[in-house]
Amino acid sequence: MTTAPPTAASPGPPPGAPGSGRERARPSAVTARALARATATRRRRDARIKVWAGAVCTALVVLPVALARVLPLPGADAQDLSRRRLPPLSEGHLLGTDQLGRDLLSRILHGGQVSLTVGILAVLVSGVIGVAAGSAAGFFGGWVDTVVSRLLEAQLALPLLMMLLLVVALFGPSVPVITAVIAVAQWPEVARLTRSLVLVEREKPYVAAARVLGLRGWSVLGRHVIPNIIRPAGLVVLLLLAQAVLLESALSFLGAGPQRPFATWGRIISDGQDYLTTSWWLVTLPGLTIVLLVVGVNLIGDGLRERTRTVRAPRAARAGKGA
Repeated sequence: MTTAPPTAASPGPPPGAPGSGRERARPSAVTARALARATATRRRRDARIKVWAGAVCTALVVLPVALARVLPLPGADAQDLSRRRLPPLSEGHLLGTDQLGRDLLSRILHGGQVSLTVGILAVLVSGVIGVAAGSAAGFFGGWVDTVVSRLLEAQLALPLLMMLLLVVALFGPSVPVITAVIAVAQWPEVARLTRSLVLVEREKPYVAAARVLGLRGWSVLGRHVIPNIIRPAGLVVLLLLAQAVLLESALSFLGAGPQRPFATWGRIISDGQDYLTTSWWLVTLPGLTIVLLVVGVNLIGDGLRERTRTVRAPRAARAGKGA
């Protein structure tokens, strides 16, 4: 009886082959945690770039405007008809002169003081009104919420610029009137966001604990709720600064802004629009100043908002993992 010779065992698939168990068991180097960390890092980097770029753009406008009275510049209203409409980089006039021989750089910087003052005061007043009204509506509800909501809806239904022109025509185009008008026009944006934030905050455990300890409603709202929502509300107020400057410039361009001797950005553009084809700098340079400020403020606001989101996301993930 003969036995068959032993045969060599057939070799299995190599370790790196698609069907090998070793490859299937190897864990992937890209995990959900690594992806989340990379996304958060990218968002933080983008937010940092936006904040720095916005800060540079804003500083290029705000710092010279703030130092306009200190810089060695000609008077904003000093006329010299023999040097009218000089182009930029002329001798003694960095940005040229206007149709009356006035230094354009000096007028832009001094006009920026008026425009920025109106814008800053308007957003501060609108921020106070919006935070107070939105907090009361979201925290107490009932008839307070009904009254505030109806006021918001009524004002948002009106054409903004037409409403501003009507009020200015009734009360006169003075700086206090324009500041108050812009503030009243902008408070609904702050109130809407504040109301939604307070609606979320009032359902949290610390509010119930404060009420159990005997604190009154206004005390809980002022000492605990508002400090927790003031940061995102402040970001909206910051973004409204750009809108306030644009509204003031639009009113001045239409002749409803602060009257002479105030030189605002909108009035400078309005006075130079007849010379757009022959003296482009009379309109372009003030317009670029407004654009630079608006872009800078918006970049700062967007960057701070994205940074807040990237900070909140890891905290929420850690809280959910701990639960």
